[in-house]
Amino acid sequence: MSDITLDQIIKPENLVYTKTKLMTDKVLSYCPGCGHGTAHRITMEVIEELGLEEKTIGIAPVGCSVLAYEFMNIDMQQAAHGRAPAVATGIKRVWPEKIVFSYQGDGDLAAIGTNETIHACNRGEKIVIIFINNGIYGMTGGQMAPTTLPGMKSSTSPYGRDVNVMGNPLKVTELVAQLPGTYFVTRQAVHTPANVRKTKRAIKMAFENQRDGKPGVSFVEIVSNCNSGWKMTPRDANTWMEENMFPFYPLGDIKVDGKLVQK
Repeated sequence: MSDITLDQIIKPENLVYTKTKLMTDKVLSYCPGCGHGTAHRITMEVIEELGLEEKTIGIAPVGCSVLAYEFMNIDMQQAAHGRAPAVATGIKRVWPEKIVFSYQGDGDLAAIGTNETIHACNRGEKIVIIFINNGIYGMTGGQMAPTTLPGMKSSTSPYGRDVNVMGNPLKVTELVAQLPGTYFVTRQAVHTPANVRKTKRAIKMAFENQRDGKPGVSFVEIVSNCNSGWKMTPRDANTWMEENMFPFYPLGDIKVDGKLVQK
C-alpha cells in the first residue's frame, strides 16, 4: 500500500466532487449546521460553471451575510445595513455588462432594507438578490426579525411573537412577486441534498436570467436555520424548520418568466 500514490487513488474518473475555486481557503466561521456555507458554495459553483467569475460583482451587507466577502473569491463590495440593492443598482447601471448580485439576510433585507428591496424590485433592476431567511437576527443576539413566526421565541420576544402587539411576519418574497419589476421569484432551502440541488438550479436560473438580459430582478429566497439563535442542535433546528418554517414559508417557484405561478 505504501507504494501507491494519492494520484493513483484519486483518478479523474473516480472524482465525485471538488471544491470550487471561487470559494477561498479560509475556514467558514458560521455556526455548525448553518445554511450560509452551503448557500455560499452553490452560488460560487453556479458562477464558475457559467464562466461568469471575471465579470461578477457581489454585494455583502451587514449581519452574518457580511462575511461573504471572506469566503467568495470574486469581486465583492460591502454595503451599509440594508442598502445592498441600492449599491447593486448603482454598480449595474454604471457597468451594465457586469453580473451583479446581493447576498442578504432577513434582518437586513426585510427590516432596515425593506425600502431598498421593494423599490429595486419595483424598478426592475437587472440584478440577482439572494435572500437567506432564518426568521431571526442571527449575528446580533437572536432578536425578533420581521420574519419571526407567530409564537416564535427570540431574545426580544421571550414569550413568543404576539401578532396583536408585534404585528405579523413579513412574507417579503410573496410581496416582491407581485411587483411588475420582478422576473423570477422562488423560495428554496439547503438542509437536504435534494433541496440543495433544487436551490442550485434556482440560483443558476437567476444568473442565467441576468446574463441573458431578461427584464427585472431574479429573487431567490433560501429558508434556513439558525440553530444558535433558536437554541437548538443543528438536527433539531432542521426538524423545527421543516415543521414550522416551511408551512408558513412554503417552498417552490412563485414567479417564472415574469408570470405568477403561485398566488
